[in-house]
Amino acid sequence: MATLHRSAAEGFEAGAPAYAAGRPGYPGALDGWLSDALGLGPGKTALDLGAGTGKFTPRLVATGARVTAVEPVAAMRAEFRRANPDIDIAEGRAEAIPAADASVDAVVCAQSFHWFATPAALAEIRRVLKVGGALGLVWNVRDLRVGWVAALDEIMRPYESDAPRHESGAWRNAFPAPGFSALDERRFAHAHEGPPERVIVDRVLSVSFIAALDAAERAKVEDAVRGLIAAAPDLSGRDRVAFPYETVAARSLRLS
Repeated sequence: MATLHRSAAEGFEAGAPAYAAGRPGYPGALDGWLSDALGLGPGKTALDLGAGTGKFTPRLVATGARVTAVEPVAAMRAEFRRANPDIDIAEGRAEAIPAADASVDAVVCAQSFHWFATPAALAEIRRVLKVGGALGLVWNVRDLRVGWVAALDEIMRPYESDAPRHESGAWRNAFPAPGFSALDERRFAHAHEGPPERVIVDRVLSVSFIAALDAAERAKVEDAVRGLIAAAPDLSGRDRVAFPYETVAARSLRLS
């Protein structure tokens, strides 16, 4: 079985509180996608795979489906339980999901699939899905068309190393996949509004490969981010800002 990437294992273990504080939720427009594209609703079952701190889980719960979650990192599971005390979350990996064969109507990977976009993981996801069930892949992607967002990316990029990222597009190489239909992809505008300390500083510090840095290097990144906030006309002196995102939602159905 593939091992958990170092940036995920160390970064998310150390950065779980920043992840819970700084990551955005998801746009309400996804509610229709979850019901129409993934077929979720009362009487259905959904598995939140790589659930992290549970940022996406309330969207699944709102469909009326029965929701369970799987997450490999202990600190993330602890944050998940604080945020979603009524939802069962189990330790597990995409390559070894603690669920029975053909037991769920949808597997949803929010902000996580790029970490395990492999044939082994897709075979395991296919195993737990019912025939006709849906695999849903969701990401909040930073809008690099905005100048200060692109500048944040420049601050982080030197530390990226080999950490998988949605932006690389490498996750697409997992498709077409045996037993799955072609991807159907949709995009939604989104923004995370709040104090810059939360939606920008905590957001950057929650990035896996930043959270995995030693304290001195992490402090350099934080100083650079605060310097950007102080200098950018759209951010300087503001109590609240809007961090722009595009939410990407892709669906693939399990074939018979």
